[in-house]
Amino acid sequence: MTGRIFALIFLGLALLVATPAFSEEYPNKVITMIIPFAAGGPTDTVGRLTAQAMGEFLKSQIIVENVAGAGGTIAAARVARSTPDGYTIFLHHIGQSTAPALYRTLSYDVFTDFEPIGLVTDVPMTLIARKDFPPNTLKELIAYVKANKDKVTYANAGLGAASHLSGMLFMSAIETDLTTIPYKGTGPAMNDILGGQVDFMCDQTTNTTSQIKSGKVKVYGVTTKTRVASLPDVPTMHEAGLPNFEVAVWHALYAPKATPKPIIDKLVTALKYALKDPNVIKRFAELGTEPVTETRATPEALRSHLKAEVDKWAPVIKKAGVYAD
Repeated sequence: MTGRIFALIFLGLALLVATPAFSEEYPNKVITMIIPFAAGGPTDTVGRLTAQAMGEFLKSQIIVENVAGAGGTIAAARVARSTPDGYTIFLHHIGQSTAPALYRTLSYDVFTDFEPIGLVTDVPMTLIARKDFPPNTLKELIAYVKANKDKVTYANAGLGAASHLSGMLFMSAIETDLTTIPYKGTGPAMNDILGGQVDFMCDQTTNTTSQIKSGKVKVYGVTTKTRVASLPDVPTMHEAGLPNFEVAVWHALYAPKATPKPIIDKLVTALKYALKDPNVIKRFAELGTEPVTETRATPEALRSHLKAEVDKWAPVIKKAGVYAD
């Protein structure tokens, strides 16, 4: 018995000694950041900027892998099943909080199958249309889509995507159902807006700012309480004639459940470093957003925010009656 107790004590001490060493050795190979939408979209842009800066801090390359489809749930399920060793991380947006209400069955739990790392940024949305779309103002747009609801097409990045949620809110606000065209990301959707294949959509400033500034699309408003610094001439939706229409798309970073705490701690430190990187700050500003404060780039802040957002969106989605199997 004494020998067995000694062996257990020895094993415990060995684990205590090994854990810091394990943390110090991490990372010693390439890290993969899974992004649940197509390349070229707003979440992809945020992810790639963050990945590059985090990789510089960690002295290890972080490659981005786009796993699009099903509103981000395909990618989320893959991450949830991944080995919890710190070499797979996951950048998702508001869709992580809406999936539990949108999907009747999920192969993962947003609370118990992931280790939160921290929030990254809050991105305003913009309501845009193809360049030759007849309406020129938000009031004209509302009148036009009401009169042509069977002809007008609204693009989104699929069920649960920010563009889909914004579209639901817009249609609810104007009390008009429209034909929606889902894509595997707003990158492909933007291509069809530019090509005139679809009429309009609501998308993040990270994907629309350059197109708006170059005059390649029409813009009707931003979805924040105040105007966006990078688009000072674009009115808020409230100013343009649709009161109380506000949507902010938050992005956050996760790891698979049971990823060791020393590794999570190192990833949190890397995230905070990235969000202070001058190039990240500059590029985010050019795209109409900014990094979150240091206190929000933590597991605790993300855990709390995710719970609040799940509680916020569940009744909205239930009222709209939109579900997927």
